[in-house]
Amino acid sequence: MVAKNTICLWYDGAALDAAQFYAATFPDSAVGAVLRAPGDYPAGKQGDVLTVEFTVLGVPCLGLNGGPAFKHNEAFSFQVATDTQAETDRLWNAIVGNGGQESACGWCKDKWGLSWQITPRVLTAAIADPDPKVAKRAFDAMMEMTKIDIAAIEAARRG
Repeated sequence: MVAKNTICLWYDGAALDAAQFYAATFPDSAVGAVLRAPGDYPAGKQGDVLTVEFTVLGVPCLGLNGGPAFKHNEAFSFQVATDTQAETDRLWNAIVGNGGQESACGWCKDKWGLSWQITPRVLTAAIADPDPKVAKRAFDAMMEMTKIDIAAIEAARRG
């Protein structure tokens, strides 16, 4: 059954490659139907991939090969909650190591320009700590990081 609401992500011809990378990288992710052009059209040929249905961490998505007109930016990102440093490292390194780039505070971009927030649950809990001094220490520590270091966040939380 097709989801009632699906995130549509615009790619410049690489929707299938991106979907396959996400499916191989993230749990509860898969590539579904691939719709190919039934004939030639101004921007492509018969058989070109038009759309790809896929899920990322259980979230239904549609990759649209719409061409070069629009680029991804930080206004949209996937936020992935992680439970361990090993999980954080694995996902971060997969994205950055596959042609992506690091950013600040747990953010990175994949090689297609899509933004990801690899966010350990420890960080979220620390910033939400009811003690404002604890929350600020954790927040200040995060502001100095690219990939989040759970041990450093825990140390900042303890003071």
